[in-house]
Amino acid sequence: MAEQIDAPAAEAWPPRVPDRLVEPRHPGRWVGGVLLVAVVLALVWSVATNPKLHWQSVGEFLFSPTILGGLVTTVVLACLSMLIGIGIGLLMALLRSSANPVARVFAGGYIWLVRGTPLLVQVLVWGNLALFTERIFIGIPGTDLYLLDYSTNNLITPFVASVLALSINEGAYMAEVFRGGLLAIDRGQHEAVAALGLSRLQGLRKVILPQVVRVITPPTGNQFINMLKMTSLVSVIAGGDLLTQAQNISAGNLRTFELLIVASIWYLAVTSIATIGQYLLERRMDHSTRRPRTVAVANEPAGEPA
Repeated sequence: MAEQIDAPAAEAWPPRVPDRLVEPRHPGRWVGGVLLVAVVLALVWSVATNPKLHWQSVGEFLFSPTILGGLVTTVVLACLSMLIGIGIGLLMALLRSSANPVARVFAGGYIWLVRGTPLLVQVLVWGNLALFTERIFIGIPGTDLYLLDYSTNNLITPFVASVLALSINEGAYMAEVFRGGLLAIDRGQHEAVAALGLSRLQGLRKVILPQVVRVITPPTGNQFINMLKMTSLVSVIAGGDLLTQAQNISAGNLRTFELLIVASIWYLAVTSIATIGQYLLERRMDHSTRRPRTVAVANEPAGEPA
């Protein structure tokens, strides 16, 4: 018996290909983009053609040995302060998550105090510590013997004061970064450490911290980039950084704005390099944690012989 097919169904085959979707036009975007580019070009042109700017001075001092020396000091200061800050931050994060209430209160008070006061104030305090105490010493009670006795000005140089201020300030923020990383670890990982019979220190070193590092890499990179720029604050105590050297030169030739442009160019250069390094590091860690894809092959049953 022949199969009957409804007329509408027969007419619907083959299925009708839908028309290509036409995206709506957005003339406002183009107008806004053109206006934005025009404003930026106008600002650049006004700065470039300003007769009060002596661009030859910018080129003259861009690679000046004094400026390059300040640049090296800035990078060393940022790296050293960041490393110390990471160590302080890890310690404070562990103390804040400790079962000891005294440790928790101490870590919480440190974070509250450092984060609640401006970094510039902290730099000035460390730079003028000699006004508070003329000597720094550690003595044996009841005797005239001293294990350490130095003049404050000789011990706390501008560079040392800069490292202390930047690293202690960074430690408070890194403590919160580490604490966020520790909270991101599943509780089952801590239970696995206990089940394996590992001590807390062994569990942190072998199981927990490797996972925390992957979590905190992006915010730590951002903190380091910010640190490169925050080093400019130590110029108020003549820390020998890039901005300090630029100000010293401008004090002699009165080319203040030109030297600020020189310093800004180098700050942009080092932060751009740090940004690229952060991107490459995040990409490498993302590839190392990505699971390899597996291809499932379905074995079809062999057909029966005819």
